[in-house]
Amino acid sequence: MYYRQKFDTFIRNYDGAGYITSVGIFNDRVMNESGTVFLMALSRKAQTLEELTEKICKSFIDADFETVMNDAKEFYEELVTDGFLVKGETLEECDKNEHCFSYKSFEPKTVREDFTPPVFRARMSTQDYLEQHFKNKPHLTSFQIELTSKCNERCIHCYIPHENKLYNITDEMYYNTLKQLSEMKVLSVTLSGGEPMLHPHFIEYLKAAQECDFSINILSNLTLINDDIIKAMKETRLSSVQVSLYSMNPKHHDFITKLPGSFEKTKKAILKLIENDIPIQVSCPTMKANKDDFGDVMKWAHEHKIRATTDYIMMARYDHTTDNLDNRLNLDEVENVIKSIMIDNEDYTNDILAPDFIERCNSHEKNPTRRLCGVGVSSCCMVANGNIYPCAGWQEMVLGSLQTDTLKNIWENSEKMKWLRSLQFKDMGGGECCKCDKAAFCAPCMVRNANENPDGDPLKINRHFCKVAAINKQIVLDWRKEKLSEMSK
Repeated sequence: MYYRQKFDTFIRNYDGAGYITSVGIFNDRVMNESGTVFLMALSRKAQTLEELTEKICKSFIDADFETVMNDAKEFYEELVTDGFLVKGETLEECDKNEHCFSYKSFEPKTVREDFTPPVFRARMSTQDYLEQHFKNKPHLTSFQIELTSKCNERCIHCYIPHENKLYNITDEMYYNTLKQLSEMKVLSVTLSGGEPMLHPHFIEYLKAAQECDFSINILSNLTLINDDIIKAMKETRLSSVQVSLYSMNPKHHDFITKLPGSFEKTKKAILKLIENDIPIQVSCPTMKANKDDFGDVMKWAHEHKIRATTDYIMMARYDHTTDNLDNRLNLDEVENVIKSIMIDNEDYTNDILAPDFIERCNSHEKNPTRRLCGVGVSSCCMVANGNIYPCAGWQEMVLGSLQTDTLKNIWENSEKMKWLRSLQFKDMGGGECCKCDKAAFCAPCMVRNANENPDGDPLKINRHFCKVAAINKQIVLDWRKEKLSEMSK
């Protein structure tokens, strides 16, 4: 019997913790030290059970071949059943049993009412496991590369000052970055902009990332897509393409992007990607210009089996100019969006009705040592000039530059990175947040704080989001009380 990885499955060894993920079935798994040995014997080239066993036995002194082979068979058969591997009596049968992502066969039966397929995990939460495993030594697993800061749209809510959208990454910088990411065993690479397809070497860059066996994601408005790009996307087996679709009303969408005809181009491109079985995720940031439209976008996406999300959060530009916030929803408008999102999310409402919901909410209060933010734990990003940032919106917080340093050294030794990792809930607002009775309904964000405050202080509380948290809490608790009352009758 032959076994091999599926084309949409990725395997990494993180300091003794084996990790396997399938972007096609939205599933992943973490292995212990012994399981990691079995896992790392696999490759994208089909191997017989005997060949795999020979590899494994090299790691176990005095191991009985037959015993190891039986254990290996059980291990690999479980991964086949769970959709991570393919098997076959011949190499041809392996290829025949490879079922890549396809909108034609995909049924959204596992899709929640927020249209996002859930991640099913067979064991301990993967994120919890990895965070525990890397508690004392964070490991970079996800990295975003800005190929160009140039963009053909001028979205009214964008956190990047339009006058700064001027630069392309150089070939030397890009390929050197890929090399460093590969050496650091990074799993996921996101290619972004600006608009990444404006870079003249976009297709070559995409192919180079695939040769490094990264899970590749693209952030794009898709207005510049063509047949050559689609062909390259199919050949590189992208994990996802994320695109913003602001409304099903062309005028509303184009008003936000300030690019006439952008709605029709983006919509046509989305349908073209569906036709070519390229996984897509639609994002619909909600603001004043489309506050009544996001439901139609969600419905359209669901009808086309596309993952889709909405977000009513907006941040100021990273240079502390805040006029883009004129487009942010007021509190009454936020309330309407929260109610709509909550009612349509069956998983969330079931969670709210759970007996221990209030107890779990209370656990968020008076928890001063809880990690303030996940930045620097498993991800960071860079822009076209080589500067490294904790997250895409926080471009004032420069952790280092690949012009003068290595990514590994920045990740492990940057003083700013160490400071970010050390922050706890008690550090936000001088300890005010960890005492707040709305802590479970709020997600304090340092970049939102830093961008919106003139002094750039990431620990200074942003009162707008305190008010949003209060609204969120009231909506949730009122709904829970009403539903529990109905159920008790």
